Amino acid sequence: MFRKFIISAALVTATLGINAQQTAMQFSGVDCNNNAVDLFSDLNAGKAVVLFYYMANCGSCPPPAQRIQTMANNVMATYPGMVKAYAFPYTNSTTCTYSASWVVNNNLPLYAPMDSGATQVAYYGGFGMPTVVLLGGTDHRVMWVTQNFSTSDTTIMRDSILNLLSPQGINPLVSPVSEVQVFPNPANDIVNVDVTTSTNAEISVDVVNLNGQVVQSVYNGTQTAGTVRRPISTVNLANGSYLIRVTSEGQTSTAPLQVAH
Repeated sequence: MFRKFIISAALVTATLGINAQQTAMQFSGVDCNNNAVDLFSDLNAGKAVVLFYYMANCGSCPPPAQRIQTMANNVMATYPGMVKAYAFPYTNSTTCTYSASWVVNNNLPLYAPMDSGATQVAYYGGFGMPTVVLLGGTDHRVMWVTQNFSTSDTTIMRDSILNLLSPQGINPLVSPVSEVQVFPNPANDIVNVDVTTSTNAEISVDVVNLNGQVVQSVYNGTQTAGTVRRPISTVNLANGSYLIRVTSEGQTSTAPLQVAH
């Protein structure tokens, strides 16, 4: 059974693209996990909100959602709880059961699973999959939209979010670490951690539990600019949830890790 949402829109002149809008379309009700949601309440609380519209069985949709999640987790290391995300199928025929499993199976705990996204994705000018919308401000403005996601878009989104959250638009996260990817996830005996840095940098890589305690130190030293892959043994880690924590120049980046033997 589909969830029923209260939806309203402020119609304004489009400047973001064909049929795109400058202000958000409201939705409220419950998500596919039966948790209360209200978009305008999120925005009125000063949060940045990511709307991610995907197509069922779309193999190219989860990786952008995962990159956005990593970026948002990095931002929330400085601004805890200030980024929300919602995952919508772009049609009204995809069930809530599928949406909830899509979030879990793709290891996307940042996203609240939703259904019935057709009206919204049309409102924001989408239909390219995935369509990604970034919202922010008490004026409920659309800060950024894309139907053709690329890796560099996470930088655009990050900078827009930081400009929203920092009163003077000052970027407090000047870190050489631009991306942390973890796979396979869940991991059984080995997990690969790809750390990408924009410059040569001193970094440390640790596995920490959800209480922030280091359970395994992986690396502490200099990494040259680019992407370096480090295999990590998870044989001695108990089943459960962890974080890969990468620290450089006083800034911390994290990525979730699930261990399942």
